[in-house]
Parts: sequence; structure tokens; C-alpha cells
Amino acid sequence: MVKYVRDTTGRFSQRPHYEPAELDRECEAIITKFLKEKYGKVVFPVTTDDLTVLIERDVDDFDPYADLSIYGNEVEGVTEFYPGRKPHVKISGDLANDDRRENRLRTTLTHEYGHVRFHAYLWDVEPPAPDLLRQNRNANKQICKRDTILNAAQYDWMEWQAGYACGALLMPASHLRRLVGDYQQANGLFGVIGERGEHGQALIAKVQQEFQVSADAARVRLSTLKVLGPADAGPSLFSVK
Repeated sequence: MVKYVRDTTGRFSQRPHYEPAELDRECEAIITKFLKEKYGKVVFPVTTDDLTVLIERDVDDFDPYADLSIYGNEVEGVTEFYPGRKPHVKISGDLANDDRRENRLRTTLTHEYGHVRFHAYLWDVEPPAPDLLRQNRNANKQICKRDTILNAAQYDWMEWQAGYACGALLMPASHLRRLVGDYQQANGLFGVIGERGEHGQALIAKVQQEFQVSADAARVRLSTLKVLGPADAGPSLFSVK
């Protein structure tokens, strides 16, 4: 059961506090159920079309070709919340219209879905007052910039939770750990792998290929799960020299 703590941002009186393991479990359950219902099995990477279907299923309106320039530079996604209704989600058309940015589109889709899944109900519990909406027309919106899509600071709790959900949906923990375990066994490794070393870079590349994500998304996810660190833990005690 989710824990609630005081919201120091002032947006709500209380806000949900999720442990990383809770988000991992919930996101893996969401994506595996979706894939099993559609295909009868779980296969990665999740296609970009399927990510679109997932988000369309749980919102009232979805615009993947939106002009978000009115919100400022580097804004790639916006989720609008309404009491008693499902959210509206807008994705920058700059992502959908450029094949080179497909991985960024995928992380933005899953980030916004994180807001839909974990935050929309808050507007039913504690909707913004009419006066607040008149003073701030964006009070019911979560405006997501490129820099916070993957790895926001924890004090920015809505962005942090959605960013964590992004990685957990694209690279579910149990599947990612299986890939890491196979790599460690094949290379006689144990413990933390140095991010900048040969094995760290090779593992990032394997995660990129397996889950169709950017190198940055793979690095953040592996670091968050404490697979990657500043330096190697060392060779396995059972490795062959």
C-alpha cells in the first residue's frame, strides 16, 4: 500500500511516496499484463506502437504531434489533469516527426504514462481551486522538459516518479537483471560494474539493443538499479584467470 507524506512543493497537502521496488513491481506488472493480453507472451523491446496504444488506453485525449513551444524550450511532453476525467497527454511533434529521435519519443511516452498511472487520481482527491487555475493556467499540467524525462532530482517528486516509471516500463527489473546476470556469468564478474570501463560500456550497449533505448536511458537505469557504479567491484572469485 502506497505511503503518503507531506508535499513540500505545496501542490497537494500530501503526496504519494513510492519506494523504487514498489515502482518496479507495479510497472513490470503493467507492461507484462499488457503484452500478454495482446500477444500471449512477453517479448522485448516493447514496440513504439504498443507504447502508444498503452497510453491511449488510459487517457481521454492523446496528441503525439503537438506544438509545445508555448511552454518554453526543451519541453517534450505535457500531461493535463482533470478531476473526474482521464488526463490529456501531448507529445512534442518534433519527436514523432524525426526517426532519429525515436528513443527519445519512447522515453517521453513512458514518462507521461508514469504521470497518468501514478498521479492522475490526485486531482480527484485534491483538485486545484478555481482561483488557482485563474492565477496559473498551468496549475493542472505537468510540463516535462528533456532534462527531467529520465533522471529528475528526487525533490521534484512527480518528475522523479515518472522518470523512474519510464525506465521500469521499458526495461523491467527482472528482465534487466536476467540480462545482467547472464553477462556477469559469461565474463566472470560479480558486484558493481564500472560505468566507464569496457564491461560497463558493453553492458550499456546490450541493454540498448535488447530494450531499444538510448545509451543514456540504459546508463541511468543500470545505475539506478546499482548495476553500474564509479568502479568495478572486481572479478568473480570463481572466474578463470
